[in-house]
Amino acid sequence: MQEATLDIQIKTLPTSPGVYQYYDKEDKLLYVGKAKNLKKRVTSYFTKSHDSYRINVLVKKIKNIRHIVVETETDALLLENNLIKKHQPRFNVMLKDDKTYPWICIKKERFSRVFLTRNLIKDGSEYFGPYTSVRTVHILLDLIKGLYPLRTCSYDLSQEKIDNDKYKVCLEYHLGNCKGPCEGLQDEKEYALNLEAIRQIVKGNFKDSLNRFRDQMTAHAEKMEFEDAQRIKEKIQILEKYQAKSTVVNPKISNVDVFSIISDESYGYINFLQLSYGSIIRSHTTEIKKKLEETDKELLELAIVELRQRFDCTSKEIYVPFKVAVGENLKVTVPQLGDKKKILDLSVRNAKYYRQERFKQIKIIDPDRHTNRLMAQMKKDLRLPQEPRHIECFDNSNIQGTNPVAACVVFKNGKPSKKEYRKFNIKTVDGPNDFASMEEVVYRRYKRLTEEEQPLPQLVIVDGGKGQLSSGLKALESLGLRGKITIIGIAKRLEEIYYPGDSVPLYLDKKSESLKVIQHLRNEAHRFGITFHRQKRSKSAIDTELDEIPGVGEKTAIELLKHFRSVKRISEASKQELIEVIGSSRATKVYNYYLSKKE
Repeated sequence: MQEATLDIQIKTLPTSPGVYQYYDKEDKLLYVGKAKNLKKRVTSYFTKSHDSYRINVLVKKIKNIRHIVVETETDALLLENNLIKKHQPRFNVMLKDDKTYPWICIKKERFSRVFLTRNLIKDGSEYFGPYTSVRTVHILLDLIKGLYPLRTCSYDLSQEKIDNDKYKVCLEYHLGNCKGPCEGLQDEKEYALNLEAIRQIVKGNFKDSLNRFRDQMTAHAEKMEFEDAQRIKEKIQILEKYQAKSTVVNPKISNVDVFSIISDESYGYINFLQLSYGSIIRSHTTEIKKKLEETDKELLELAIVELRQRFDCTSKEIYVPFKVAVGENLKVTVPQLGDKKKILDLSVRNAKYYRQERFKQIKIIDPDRHTNRLMAQMKKDLRLPQEPRHIECFDNSNIQGTNPVAACVVFKNGKPSKKEYRKFNIKTVDGPNDFASMEEVVYRRYKRLTEEEQPLPQLVIVDGGKGQLSSGLKALESLGLRGKITIIGIAKRLEEIYYPGDSVPLYLDKKSESLKVIQHLRNEAHRFGITFHRQKRSKSAIDTELDEIPGVGEKTAIELLKHFRSVKRISEASKQELIEVIGSSRATKVYNYYLSKKE
């Protein structure tokens, strides 16, 4: 039977919840997605215009669509997650890493051992974890070892072998780390009680162990066994100290998973906190590469299912920053205030810190990825039609109307390109007129680039508010470049960003990278302009004092000023002193000039 065309496949899709799968001409799976309404969701891929290059590529490759209908959207989410993990389609985000996380194992045997392992063996043993940090496991095991003497040997401690005196106590017994079950010196029931206490501590419940130790301490004290009472007291202090370190929220908040997400144009960063008895017993942050402009909601839903499966979570409630569809059996809470909101904020903070660390690492390891992400972010933040790979910023500089100059600085891929900086003497404007000066330099700059067929910037920034922006825009209009170059103005006081024809300024987040790049541009333009202005003022000062002397140029004047520090001292210098600095011929001219003035 001939395969139906794509149009027919789409028209005949059901309107039920389900999972859709896109295949290419070689019947290779490209993408798996979930939907409340299969027909509506799949149709949107083929009827909408997509900004994303990846979506356009995906749609061109689709030759066949298959689907699986399920009862609810939650079932669709679970199925989508399983299919992605199984087939790993090219266009799906991957919530997968290759780490083997450590577990704490309570071995299924008489007088069970407790140890760290990375291998799960289905032999009836109990496994707690996985933990995202080996250090956490070692701290927990050290705590357990200090509280409860446990055996570390791998002997088969069957009753028959113990009765037959098969084993002898080792050094651990003499050090007080083990009570010698191998020789029948420790009761199995007592050992089992210790194991139960360890289970509770690993789960984050310290209450039972603390009560048990307090009862033991009181009993020893009543019998005047003060050394034993002190030893138990020290254990209580160790346990309380560990509990105080791990308890960061209300102890009433128990058995809850917390998820939050921070994202940018290319990646989502999801943090997961697991709470038990008021303590954070696990924290894990994962990075997800966006492939088809997935929303934060889509990413978080997929991450919640995957992370809860990976870490074997059994909690019935989750805290999240917004509503998600992850199953009817799971209570979804969006905290607004109080301790619940604090713990969600902590999760968000963890995600932000992780993102910042990744940025720093990427800057060093993969600068191209950092640049691409920054350019995509600036395009989004500044509402630009294309990424601002080439940016130019203009600043005027004059003091009380003297020596008016302007500067143009150039940034390529978010970094200064100093060899392309340009400075301008204002030629057509008299007096301190910032608006007219801005129009002149913008016009001159892009008239020249156009004539020389040089590449034009994607973004032009003028230092100033609406007035300077209007002047710059007027210059672009007269060159026929309006619409070809985006131009914006940045006002100094509140860092407002103005757009042509828009009276309401844009305010960027003070910590955003886009604003930092703009501020860097503005500061560079200001620095470059001020430096040029000072040079010009210095030169005019030299010109007015020494330029009248025939045969004395700028170089000679600078040499004299460097040595004598002022024009007055030059005029008072002897002929010999002048000869030592600039030679006989020029010294004679300078000396005779000032001599004639004195007469």
